[in-house]
Amino acid sequence: MGKDTRASQDKNAQNSMDNGPHLGAGGPDAAQQIECSSIPNGDSGSAANTRLYKKRWMIVFLFSAYSLSNAYQWIQYGIINNIMMKFYNVEAFSIDWLSMIYMLTYIPFIFPVTWLLDKKGLRVTALLANALNCAGTWIKVASAKPNLFGVTMVGQLASSLAQVFILGMPSRLASVWFGADEVSAACSICVLGNQMGIAIGFLLPPILVPNVDDINELANYIRIMFYISAGVATLIFILVVIVFQERPEIPPTQAQAHARNIPPGEYSYTASVLRLLRNKPFMLLVVTYGLNVGCFYAISTLLNQMIIEQYPGEEVNAGRIGLTIVVAGMAGSIICGIWLDKTKTYKQTTLAVYLLSLIGMLVYTFTLNLGHLWVVFVTAGVLGFFMTGYLPLGFEFAVELTYPESEGTSSGLLNCSAQIFGIIFTISQGKIIDRWGTLAGNIFLSIFLLIGTVLTGKILTSPLFPQHTPLLSQCLQQQ
Repeated sequence: MGKDTRASQDKNAQNSMDNGPHLGAGGPDAAQQIECSSIPNGDSGSAANTRLYKKRWMIVFLFSAYSLSNAYQWIQYGIINNIMMKFYNVEAFSIDWLSMIYMLTYIPFIFPVTWLLDKKGLRVTALLANALNCAGTWIKVASAKPNLFGVTMVGQLASSLAQVFILGMPSRLASVWFGADEVSAACSICVLGNQMGIAIGFLLPPILVPNVDDINELANYIRIMFYISAGVATLIFILVVIVFQERPEIPPTQAQAHARNIPPGEYSYTASVLRLLRNKPFMLLVVTYGLNVGCFYAISTLLNQMIIEQYPGEEVNAGRIGLTIVVAGMAGSIICGIWLDKTKTYKQTTLAVYLLSLIGMLVYTFTLNLGHLWVVFVTAGVLGFFMTGYLPLGFEFAVELTYPESEGTSSGLLNCSAQIFGIIFTISQGKIIDRWGTLAGNIFLSIFLLIGTVLTGKILTSPLFPQHTPLLSQCLQQQ
């Protein structure tokens, strides 16, 4: 995409514009053509052809696959924390940093990576992400020895850098490849891959690496685990090199057709960031998104500690509860994405899901100590459904609030906020749990979810650029 896609889409405008007359399929491209329409150009009155390609599904699922591979590595150490402590002979806090490094590296690198996404486009970003992800897995294969904790940290650092290239892509990829009524669902599929990786990260490492006393035997199990993740990452890298395409030949929507005609000199990444920082509704969303997702990061990281305090000896079930949170969240992501595509009610849906996340957190908090694990599974599933279902809503609401700014820039700022709050909440809640117990730690998170709910209600949804107001109003009326 690079210089040709300098602006984000207005999904409401697209929904109206894409209802133009459809051209019949024909010629050698007919097999790939799903939809082709001739759409009036708002600036000149001319028509621009749009088309949806079947390959768009291959692109989005390939992205989900390498996002899955990378997200799996975030949690693969933490879920077997005690085993890794014994193998590398380090403290628990050192193992915690193998997870927290994912949050830390994102913060300083997001701005240069977002600039690269805007300048070089989707394919270059995808290639760099997979190169780093693949390199990280093979470095970790070489670290399966008790005296090589530093090497495994280097491997995890490479994987965490790959994450920076991955997290900013969903909104951009969806808008470049998908039609107006598919963008939210496509974005949800992208997020779904990340969540599925976390789910597998909760499930597989305890199975692949049993808690045995013999260090040589343990090294063999760990090496097998690393080889599996390296093999998967390598296969995905090869597929990306062969299959992943920058953009479709014909744009899917009028907004993308317009974006391709913007001269390079008209776009400034720095100016775009400054405009976003002055956009008060978007900055409110940056804070509220960070609060919600930061809570999710803290819960995921400290889940084992919270469960074991109330249910000693239930390490396996702690992992299963984490799996339940993520799987329920994947369902929430899909349902919320479909709902947005059908209704376009961005603020209303975001506020409702945020409020339900708060309610789910409160129910989970005050039922955790009842002594019934099945209750914890149910409440954790409800919490995950809404808290993780919020992830695609945040991305899509950001695009709605920031048109015509780059999706990569807006989503990058959202994720940066999430990483900052994730580190703060993980460290703070951990100390609160150590001193006052799990109940106090969860109440701490609930307070910030309440603040986030109130702030979400204060987000104004009028467009940033007044000249688009009549068009958006007309589109909304036609729906």
